[in-house]
Amino acid sequence: MKIETAPVTGRESKEEMSPMLRALSQFYEALNSRDIELMSENWTQNDEAAMDNPLGGIKRGWEEIRTVYEQLFGSASEYHFEFYDYTLHATGELFYVVGRERGELKTADTILEMRIRTSRIFKLINGQWRQIHHHGSIDDPDLLARYQQAVLGGPH
Repeated sequence: MKIETAPVTGRESKEEMSPMLRALSQFYEALNSRDIELMSENWTQNDEAAMDNPLGGIKRGWEEIRTVYEQLFGSASEYHFEFYDYTLHATGELFYVVGRERGELKTADTILEMRIRTSRIFKLINGQWRQIHHHGSIDDPDLLARYQQAVLGGPH
């Protein structure tokens, strides 16, 4: 198993990437540019999609998942994330990555250094890799609370 050390940011030259890494990079491009249409292209558009992350708990189906990204994209914060220290595992019509996200989220009164354990699963659908599952966890309870407050507002 090879641990990849070069981060995936979404700014990579996708022409030189494998189709699997291109799909992963596309996700980070959509995330970091707040592009909901590109994000929609990255995810499968059926009930098979599932996401369990620090902002939305468990969401099932693209429509529920979309609301979490809309909250993040609509927040007043500035942010960027990248995926690193990961392994890629492929089998037939599925591949998954297991690694870490790091980044920074800035609001008017705080800067958060983000650290998230992350896995993503993609499925080959009609010749295109589409994300079908994401799980993200923040180990530090204070960081988790501050992140939720910064993006979602109100007590969490």
